[in-house]
Amino acid sequence: DKPDLRNPLIIKDITEVFKRDDVSFEIFKKLVSTGSKVRCIVTPNTKNKPRSFFDNIDTWAKEQGSSGLAYFTIEKEKNINAKGPIGKFFTQNALEEIMKITKAEVGDSIFLSCAKQIELERITSLARNKIAQDLNLIDENTFAFCWIVDYPMFEQNEDTKKIEFSHNPFSMPQGNLKSINFEKPLEILAYQYDIVCNGIELSSGAIRNHIPELMYKLFSIAGYEKEKVDKKFSGMINALSYGAPPHGGIAPGIDRIVMLLANEKNIREVTMFPMNQNAEDLMMNAPSKINENQLKELNLSLKLKK
Repeated sequence: DKPDLRNPLIIKDITEVFKRDDVSFEIFKKLVSTGSKVRCIVTPNTKNKPRSFFDNIDTWAKEQGSSGLAYFTIEKEKNINAKGPIGKFFTQNALEEIMKITKAEVGDSIFLSCAKQIELERITSLARNKIAQDLNLIDENTFAFCWIVDYPMFEQNEDTKKIEFSHNPFSMPQGNLKSINFEKPLEILAYQYDIVCNGIELSSGAIRNHIPELMYKLFSIAGYEKEKVDKKFSGMINALSYGAPPHGGIAPGIDRIVMLLANEKNIREVTMFPMNQNAEDLMMNAPSKINENQLKELNLSLKLKK
């Protein structure tokens, strides 16, 4: 089959749909009531795909540590209905709402996942790549670039419910510094940016927070007292206290660029001295064993596993 490029497998949040009275998929509704979210991926024009196509993706998702991917296909006889294991749990009105949110059409299929946000982002991102490969939607001869901007400065830990830095704690918050609402830290965006090509991060950068007092304020939101910041980041605080100008930068990953140009799937294929997953350089036979005298010189001792 020729690939249908009408819909680029965009991930959509449809959590609100599962708060409707005319949706009876209780497994997802119960999870949503406890704080989980639902995201879905529309696969275009897959109404004629065999059951094995859908079941294989569901099985694959479970192998990735997920509870699986629910799915249904949108059909229309007299009315809009859903075909698939969970299709019976959605009324026509609920399906039309999903179609409105996702821009899905009759003949498209929808894969759904329900979980806490971090896990949900992980599995839907992996699933989109998997589905795109299975449907032959990826153009292997194209370099597609994307700038990632507007990073949130903070995030809430799902287990402890504490506010934490989401990425780079030393970046400058966006907007007029005098009007930032520090009482709503999850709404604060940071001047952080990545450039991605074909799903590979090539460069990462940020505008540096060069104002010590502002840095103390941001760290206090994440639970760091001034004394702790001074002790842990004394070098940076001392440098900035002398009046550093606004500054920022970005660091390109040359080896990742070469990996894409060489059409390699693993960065170890293009690095000069690649290491395996045990941090061993097999070509240089490193690291080598060290003797007791070398350990004593560094005041080190080894605690070997039995």
